[in-house]
This record gives sequence, structure tokens and C-alpha cells, in this order.
Amino acid sequence: MTESEVLAKLAAQALDEKKGTDVQILDLRGLPSAPCAFFVVASGNVPSHVSALSDHVHEVVKKATGLNPSKLEGYNLAEWILMDYFDVVVHIFQQEKRAFFKLEQLWADAPRMEFGAKQSE
Repeated sequence: MTESEVLAKLAAQALDEKKGTDVQILDLRGLPSAPCAFFVVASGNVPSHVSALSDHVHEVVKKATGLNPSKLEGYNLAEWILMDYFDVVVHIFQQEKRAFFKLEQLWADAPRMEFGAKQSE
């Protein structure tokens, strides 16, 4: 398993632990125009939930790998937070923003990767 795969799974598990909804890992490695190796996508219910999800991802990833995101955008409004870990980009949306931007549809060719408890289902 690559470092990027480990990081994507760590982020997804952290989102799942804090009750992020519809957590998905999109494997972009086979797509020529992809900006990174993986997108990790999840939704939160309200701005405080979205920011709590981001905080937990940061905490879990930092503890396990020592990494901080190279870029963190959208934290103040917490409608859509982007956490850039170079090869892995974490997107945490409020549900209505996720429905509007349809990130999974834009990258529909990307296979989904299983993580944590979802691997055994």
C-alpha cells in the first residue's frame, strides 16, 4: 500500500469516526487529468460539524504521519473545507454544497476505494 493510500484511508476513517456522511475515497491515479492521486469526500450537517470533521482529520493524520495540510481553505465559513495533502485532497462539504458541486459526478470515472469498516462489509 502506498503512502497516499494510507493517508486517504486515515482521512476517510477519521471522517467516519466523527459521523461524516457518505464518506468516499475516489482513486484518481488512473485518470490523466487528475490533480492528485486521491480525493476523500464527505459531508457534514452544519458548519460546526464540517469544521469538527476537518479538525479531526488534521489531528488523526498529524498523529499518524506527522503531516499538516499544505493548504487549508474554507475553514472560516465551513461550507466546503479543502485540505490539501499534495497526493490526497480532502473535501468536506455541507450537504447542499456537495449536491451543488457534484464532485463525484465530475470524477465519475474514478473507482471508489474501500476503507476501514467498509472493507469488511
